Amino acid sequence: MLFGGLQKVSLIDFPGKVSCVLFLSGCNFDCPYCHNPDLVRGEQLCSSSMDEAEIYAFLERRKGLLDGVVISGGEPTLVEDLAPLCEKIKGMGYHVKMDTNGSRPKVIKRLTDESLVDYIAMDIKTAPSRYATLIKKEYDSNDIRTSIRIIMDSSLPHEFRTTCVKPFVDRHIIEHLVRIVSGANLYVLQRFNNTRILHPEFFKEAEPGYDMDELMLMKSIAEPWVKECIVR
Repeated sequence: MLFGGLQKVSLIDFPGKVSCVLFLSGCNFDCPYCHNPDLVRGEQLCSSSMDEAEIYAFLERRKGLLDGVVISGGEPTLVEDLAPLCEKIKGMGYHVKMDTNGSRPKVIKRLTDESLVDYIAMDIKTAPSRYATLIKKEYDSNDIRTSIRIIMDSSLPHEFRTTCVKPFVDRHIIEHLVRIVSGANLYVLQRFNNTRILHPEFFKEAEPGYDMDELMLMKSIAEPWVKECIVR
């Protein structure tokens, strides 16, 4: 298991919890706007990877100060030992939140069935039919729909998130996506941040982000379909 980094405290990543964020290295997607480019390919972080014993020692010291641990990436569900990791962290008394791209529904199903996570945040990149264009390889988009259903059928607090970036997302895409996640606890429209992204050359021709007025229009489209929608 390759630990890509540790944010020692966060007040915003785990709703209602003071948490740390544990980044696992490696991802199966190649989204050009990814803001964690160092974590996409595990081999890039070998020199700065963290030792597993150091992680657990840190968590032991922070008992009573932190409420939860966010497991992010990269893509955590690619990690073979993810379930034992979650189990050990929960055994230390922490709540566990996982960030995921939803590409491995069987892993998500195991984590929810075995109560190894307490909160799931899933990124929905674009319309499922357009995933191959985004990640530049063939992909079975049914996995995305299956993961959404697993999360929504569980009793877990959850959120779905979409980064609003052209040409992958527009108001019509949002209108399509909110129907897929109809009834979700929270849908987050994320603003595009062009600072240190994976493939900046992809966006040389035009400004890919949306202004606040456009984002608020998307929010108004989403609100009737979900319990809560916010712009972040």
